[in-house]
Amino acid sequence: MTPIQPELLIRAASADDWEALAALRDLPGVRRGTLRLPFAPPEQTRKWLENLTETDMVIVAELEGRIVGLAGLHRHRGRRQHAADLGMSVHDDYRRRGIGRALLNALIDAADRWLGISRIELTVFTDNEAAIALYRQAGFETEGLLKSYALRDGALADVLAMARLHP
Repeated sequence: MTPIQPELLIRAASADDWEALAALRDLPGVRRGTLRLPFAPPEQTRKWLENLTETDMVIVAELEGRIVGLAGLHRHRGRRQHAADLGMSVHDDYRRRGIGRALLNALIDAADRWLGISRIELTVFTDNEAAIALYRQAGFETEGLLKSYALRDGALADVLAMARLHP
């Protein structure tokens, strides 16, 4: 594992990032870990960024001017406003360098100290051992197994439902 570079910048995603984020989200390894379909038009990412609301926090990891990671918290409304869904992706060529950890730590800090989010939820494919280990190290616990959750590579795949409650 190559340690994270000190010049890694974690910042808010902006509308100007749409092309780089569309390319990131379309990488085979990134797409495999998400529910994204292949051949998604890049404009879909632009529209997604334009439609974020104040209940969404989306950040990127930038290394040497290149976006190498994306993560977000998407807060629920009403009686579930104390909870948010977490999504995260790291560029295929930059995995196992601490980028996911940096993104996750930034979102947890924002949730705990600034947003009043006491429950962060996620789903992760059961074969994504590196992500599961990262989430467990950050205090996430498995709350259930969702069988045949999504079609991936021609077969139905299981996911873990995980959550982190504010300590």
